[in-house]
Amino acid sequence: MALSTDLFSSLRKDILQGRLRQGEKLTEQQVCDEYKVSRTPVREAFKQLELEGFIETIPNRGAFVTGFTPQDIRDMYELRKSYEILAVRWAIERITKDEYEKLEEAFEFMEFYTQKKDVEKMLNINMNFHDLIYKASHNRMLYRILSSFQLYIKQSRPARCESSDTYLDEVLQEHRAIFESFQNEDPDAAEAAVARHLDNAKQRAKSVLWQD
Repeated sequence: MALSTDLFSSLRKDILQGRLRQGEKLTEQQVCDEYKVSRTPVREAFKQLELEGFIETIPNRGAFVTGFTPQDIRDMYELRKSYEILAVRWAIERITKDEYEKLEEAFEFMEFYTQKKDVEKMLNINMNFHDLIYKASHNRMLYRILSSFQLYIKQSRPARCESSDTYLDEVLQEHRAIFESFQNEDPDAAEAAVARHLDNAKQRAKSVLWQD
């Protein structure tokens, strides 16, 4: 099971990053050869990919990459914003003392790595910051949905999105506004801060992910 899960994650990442392109045919033998695995984990990985909409199996023809279109990516940003607004409002109402302390620590690490200009570490802490908010909403279904959106967006986003000189400072200030809304227990401010952050994230990705 672990091998098929790892293979599924690798294939999903390759699809999201465009290494496996929309419409490309996937065969069991091809995947076995390229990823150095047997047919059993390939079949399991194909089932999971089809379940999550990454490939489509056509009878008598085989499996084809479905992938994400530019419209899919745009929609994903909007869906994530809608769900994350709900999550942050619930999180402010439901967050425990321990969860708040972890969120505070995550923000302090974001400040530290911004000063160090360490983009990779900042991005990892960024994901953790949002993950802590999802968990603090204390809703398992919402957590699962948002975790998936965050992963898909991260893996589909080229490194050029984080290459500007002002990127780290901009992101830190956006997260500062979100964290301060937790300090002030202000769900309206949290909603506005999350919406602004995710709108800006979408705009930063726009020039390299799609053109209107």
